[in-house]
Amino acid sequence: MRRLRSSAGLRGLVRETELRAGQLVLPMFVAERLGPGASDGREPIATMPGVARLSLSAAVEEARAAAELGLAAVMLFGVPAEKDAHGSGAWDDEGVVQLATRAIKQALPGVLVMTDVCLCEYTTHGHCGVLRADDSVDNDATLELLARTAVSHARAGAAVIAPSDMMDGRVGAIREELDGEGFTDVPILAYSAKFASAFYGPFRDAAGSTPAFGDRRGYQMDPANGREAVREALLDVSEGADMLMVKPALAYGDLIAAIKAATQLPVAAYNVSGEYAMVKAAAAAGYLDERATVLEILTSLRRAGADTVITYHAKEAAQWLAEQS
Repeated sequence: MRRLRSSAGLRGLVRETELRAGQLVLPMFVAERLGPGASDGREPIATMPGVARLSLSAAVEEARAAAELGLAAVMLFGVPAEKDAHGSGAWDDEGVVQLATRAIKQALPGVLVMTDVCLCEYTTHGHCGVLRADDSVDNDATLELLARTAVSHARAGAAVIAPSDMMDGRVGAIREELDGEGFTDVPILAYSAKFASAFYGPFRDAAGSTPAFGDRRGYQMDPANGREAVREALLDVSEGADMLMVKPALAYGDLIAAIKAATQLPVAAYNVSGEYAMVKAAAAAGYLDERATVLEILTSLRRAGADTVITYHAKEAAQWLAEQS
């Protein structure tokens, strides 16, 4: 076996998994109002070194940098200035994601913009749907609001709609609403297997979406359940999903592979905020080589079956890959 490992040329000749910038998506936090620590339209996020909340103009420049590096797309998350119990800012045509999408598309028509569809960043309680009197999430009442949000994003120019709420039936509701409003060509990237994970902490800090009470285990998945994740994915396929997502990524390679095999649809892996922060912290302490670690992680996700990887390391990874070529 060692004969084909004896030189870089031979190793490259038989390499099974390709990693390139065009398979990576850059997540971006766009804020309606930045805090006092902001400079040049960027407010650093303490728990995610190198990542910032962005003003509209800074978001356009970040998208421009992503395009110049050859990244596949950007994915937008909104940080609104005001919230309410129903998350009405999510479907406001003048909301922060809608404004950012229009600004990016106007300045950079060729950039692919994906938008996250959820209510958690927009609700005062931080849950992903509207609440009943007993503070449980009302699944069916939430579907209409998610569908309304998806249409608002598509109207602003989003090329891909990515619902992350984990309400039952939301893919079907969104597909029906998009089709009814004439957006039949806008695909849905469903967060099909989104787990109630410990790896989301930095994201919730960045987006201000930590639940005010309780947790999200009633609608996000139990990390112990693999067969259930495949069933979730198959349900989303039956409702009209065009792509499927596994989130988090690093500890869920088995499910990336299983969902890919079961559905044969394109699969995205979300290399989430906690996974990013762990590598950054270990690299800062001198425990790991950041470049080698990141490229190994991203390659492993591709090897598991991910067609696309959403990662906060996307720009750095693209630069490193360019240096290798």
